Amino acid sequence: MPFLIDGHNLIGKYPHLNLDDLDDEQALIEILQEYCRHNDRKAEVYFDKASPGGARAQVHGRVTVRYVREGDTADHAIARHLKRLENEAANWTVVSSDLEVIASAKRAKARSITAEEFTTRLTAEAAGAGESEDPALSKDEIDEWMGLFGEE
Repeated sequence: MPFLIDGHNLIGKYPHLNLDDLDDEQALIEILQEYCRHNDRKAEVYFDKASPGGARAQVHGRVTVRYVREGDTADHAIARHLKRLENEAANWTVVSSDLEVIASAKRAKARSITAEEFTTRLTAEAAGAGESEDPALSKDEIDEWMGLFGEE
């Protein structure tokens, strides 16, 4: 199930990210790329205030980034996207703590989770990323395997 993400709303809830930082959007994109790659998911993230003349959409692996032009908002762009999806909206999860965005998701019959809940998922994923997938065997386990293969 893909995600529709209110980008600046999520940045405001994510630890170590700050809306005042120049690279806050890029930092979030990298976090989302890692999460989506590990979980075989896709995401579309919306950011307000696209730079003049800049690209309106960019694809970063499993993450599509949509920059909303001045005079519009990410909230409204997400609502329009959900409306275009029609019945398929039920297959998407909207990530935002903004009540207007949550209401749009509900009207479209899409799932929604708060930015705080999604932040918990992202930070848990990041914390687990440093863990070894191949833990060392204890001496007793090695001895048991060696015994099974007839070696002492």
